[in-house]
Amino acid sequence: MSLSPEQKKHYRTLGHKLNPIVTVAGKGLTETIQLEVDRALEDHELIKVKFAVGDRDVKKQLIRELCEIVEAEIVQEIGHIALIYRRALEPNPKLSNLLR
Repeated sequence: MSLSPEQKKHYRTLGHKLNPIVTVAGKGLTETIQLEVDRALEDHELIKVKFAVGDRDVKKQLIRELCEIVEAEIVQEIGHIALIYRRALEPNPKLSNLLR
């Protein structure tokens, strides 16, 4: 599920106004974090996740690992924030950040 450059640009535009829903901190990718990100992606399709870890390489590895676990696509990484996307099976027009 690779996104085209046009799709990424559109999702970055939509994601600009979003606030981070989940924060990954010192304990890393716990099962609770993974479940919350999975639920948020199912509801909203496009979310921001904040990574409050010190090392840049560790942060990039955590972002890639999280996206593999929840089967999502990285749209953008800026600073400590990652914008990720996963298409919902049945999008809810009231919750989806793509349909509002």
